[in-house]
Amino acid sequence: MNIRSVVWLAVLLFPLLAGCPSDGGGPGGGGEGTLAPAVAYVANSGSNDVSGYTINITTGALIAATGTPFSSGTSPSAVTVSPNGAFAFVTNSGSNNVSAYTINATTGALTAVGAAVAAGTNPSAVTVSPNGAFAFVTNSGSNNVSAYTINATTGALTAVAGGAVAAGTTPTAAAVSANSSFLYVVNQGSNNVSVYLIDAGTGALTALAGGTGNPFPTGTTPVGIAITPNGAFVYVANSGSNNVSAYTVNTGTGALTALAGGIGNPFATGTTPAGVTLTPSAAFVYVANRGSNNVSAYTLDSGTGALTALAGGTGNPFAAGTLPSGIATPGRP
Repeated sequence: MNIRSVVWLAVLLFPLLAGCPSDGGGPGGGGEGTLAPAVAYVANSGSNDVSGYTINITTGALIAATGTPFSSGTSPSAVTVSPNGAFAFVTNSGSNNVSAYTINATTGALTAVGAAVAAGTNPSAVTVSPNGAFAFVTNSGSNNVSAYTINATTGALTAVAGGAVAAGTTPTAAAVSANSSFLYVVNQGSNNVSVYLIDAGTGALTALAGGTGNPFPTGTTPVGIAITPNGAFVYVANSGSNNVSAYTVNTGTGALTALAGGIGNPFATGTTPAGVTLTPSAAFVYVANRGSNNVSAYTLDSGTGALTALAGGTGNPFAAGTLPSGIATPGRP
């Protein structure tokens, strides 16, 4: 069983800009637009639907979106939002498919984009490339990864020619590098990370050659992954060994090299870590610990990638609710 999810949360905390006319592409352009609310979505595996909310960015309160909950396939296991905030994608582990939705920029309501598209067996996680062109789904039952192109206008998914590519045993999480060139897949059953090249034109995946070390060893029962925004470092949460494995990334090939053990790698967490994320600046790393009901916080050395736990006097580890299963920060999955 994938310990990460009976419910899976995707949050888009940055307000969306809808209807903005072209201003030449500069970030400081003066075109008028309508600020849409931040949104959050939860995949409900027991009721076969997705709950949608708008977020009061002052108070943090959640307001049910018009029409929520929204129908999905059977036993939805994960949900993600496209980088531009226009589309949401949900993996349905019971019906072995992926549902696509458009997001209403004013209300956050979801509208299904046609019928769900086929995935492998027991799809467990979905991620979208930062350029918004491709979606990738880990299939924990068939031990492979499905790739799709995303229609930039409608959000419709089309399976990439050639079919799914092999992964390790029980792939349960994935992340794409900031340059959309590499896909990293965490294999919970085989205790490793598979790395793939992404074809920039088609989205097709090609596994790095075994001579590079691929797949790359992790700790025991890895379940979560995060990549620094500059693509220099990768972090994997290991639920079985209660730690986080850290790697440097060859930005040319995508290959991983484990940080030296002498600097503390792998880095200790709480009990049964279930998810890992970074702040957008990559100054801090946070790990949700399912077994100890708390969150471990670290500073990140931008030169070496090493993690240093915040002093206990700051409150670290920080108390969470019961069985925390995932974690995200603004602008980060």
